[in-house]
Amino acid sequence: MTAGPTPARSGIDVFVTGLGATTPLGGDVASTWAGLLAGRSGVIRNEEEWAKDLPVRIYARLAEEPTEKIERVKARRLDRSEQVALVAAREAWADAGFGDGPNPDIDGERVAVVVGSGIGGALTLLGQWDILRESGARKVSPLTVPMLMPNGPAAHVGLHVGAKAAVHAPVSACATGAEAIARGLELIRNGTADIVVAGGAEACIHPLPIAGFSAMRAMSTRNDEPERASRPFDKGRDGFVLGEGAGIVVLERAEHARARNAKVYGVLAGAGVTADGYDIVQPDPSGAGQARAIRAALASAGLSASDIGHVNTHATSTPVGDTAEIAAIRDALGSHPILTATKSMTGHLLGAAGAVEGIATILAIRDGVIPPTTNLDDPDDAVDLDVAANTARQVNLSAAVNDSFGFGGHNVALVFRRA
Repeated sequence: MTAGPTPARSGIDVFVTGLGATTPLGGDVASTWAGLLAGRSGVIRNEEEWAKDLPVRIYARLAEEPTEKIERVKARRLDRSEQVALVAAREAWADAGFGDGPNPDIDGERVAVVVGSGIGGALTLLGQWDILRESGARKVSPLTVPMLMPNGPAAHVGLHVGAKAAVHAPVSACATGAEAIARGLELIRNGTADIVVAGGAEACIHPLPIAGFSAMRAMSTRNDEPERASRPFDKGRDGFVLGEGAGIVVLERAEHARARNAKVYGVLAGAGVTADGYDIVQPDPSGAGQARAIRAALASAGLSASDIGHVNTHATSTPVGDTAEIAAIRDALGSHPILTATKSMTGHLLGAAGAVEGIATILAIRDGVIPPTTNLDDPDDAVDLDVAANTARQVNLSAAVNDSFGFGGHNVALVFRRA
């Protein structure tokens, strides 16, 4: 993981050998990827009783409940953010060929986990507070703290895979999932681990976060057209749509993966992490910090701007954020990469966004197809780059960038390349 000026790339290749996800488009990677390529929206009207007086009555709920994949007793002991992390991690771990749970053929002291959440166990915190007020302290669950703590998703994933090298839980708002993957790259390159399970998880659909984001005027109020509400880069964009889900990747030192003849999706070639130093919420409109993250990722990967054929953008559908990112990409990469914004279909998964979009970037390289940016009917005048609008784009890719940014001025760029 690099920030600012960087040396030449490490000689250690890091393969992506497993993928897992649960999103508003599907309960696994295959269904999520199919939904993205089809341009299908996961945004629906919020018919919950608690939403009737909220200014925002749309959301991107999970396509498949995590309790359908986690045994009932165990699920009751997990916050929803922990449930989605575990569902995605189980898929990724099994997809990498390691089975269901700690693998006796792998040294757990060489396995690490980096899984973050932007908000953590908010549903448990708010739910147990209600119980405390209404029924008293004796009714509060003894599992409250393990369920609400922000490292809960990482801890449960670590227990599932038997990780003993390290278990980390980065928190960097909407850049969390991408920063977790960047940290995973560093752990392998610095020799701490041979295998890292990395990604992000988020599940905080609740009236309080919705009311808070609404008060900031950060969310779309297109309540009558849910599927058209998330409109990255479009002149009619009016904010993001809150979603939930998780994305997990298995990263592996190349020699370790080759020794066991592992399936390889691609290479995590580089990562760059910077900060804007500008504002707690608004991105620097110049995109300077974001551009520095992209350039740092390229240096970490040993690649040049001309090698990058595609960018999966962070684009949340906010007025300032989308155009700042365009400026950053133009500055760091030029005008040749083809862009997409998959939040137009998934909504904004907050701490899980960067990881899910990282998976989409990996699959775009593997399959030679870029998912569409839906609802892009009238591009903003500042959007002068090539965006795959409304239809998937067939293209031959050797390398691509995944951008992620977050409140507080966090910037993360990941570079993936073909194996």
